[in-house]
Amino acid sequence: MLIPVTPDLLVAGQLSPADMARAAARGVRLVVNNRPDGEAEDQPTSEEMRAAAERAGLLYRYIPVTHAGFGLAQVDAMTDALRDATGPVLAFCRSGTRSTLLWALARARAGDRPEDLQAQAAAAGYDLSPIRHSLDALAARAG
Repeated sequence: MLIPVTPDLLVAGQLSPADMARAAARGVRLVVNNRPDGEAEDQPTSEEMRAAAERAGLLYRYIPVTHAGFGLAQVDAMTDALRDATGPVLAFCRSGTRSTLLWALARARAGDRPEDLQAQAAAAGYDLSPIRHSLDALAARAG
């Protein structure tokens, strides 16, 4: 299931290679895989997902986020991916949570207001309170 967070961002739990053609049919232009390879035995590899995305005419970025948390390199990579996107973005992980959190961190780093990000995420069913301090710090540096 693809969950809209903003008009230009959808998030999802684990996708399959077959989902890439469906995403392209929905207008997605870029797929961001935030799930590390090998997290579950039954998940496709990032290379399998990349190949399927490219066959569907989609751009693809692999920005894995482990359960250990987020680093600035991941936030920067997501910031770049969102900035370079030429249309709607679909980000996925196991449940969509890490993708939503990373999106919010990237948008805060770009200067979006944490309150707005929190409201958008909440409307999609995601809670940004665990990273609120980081959102505030990133937004303050951007301003």
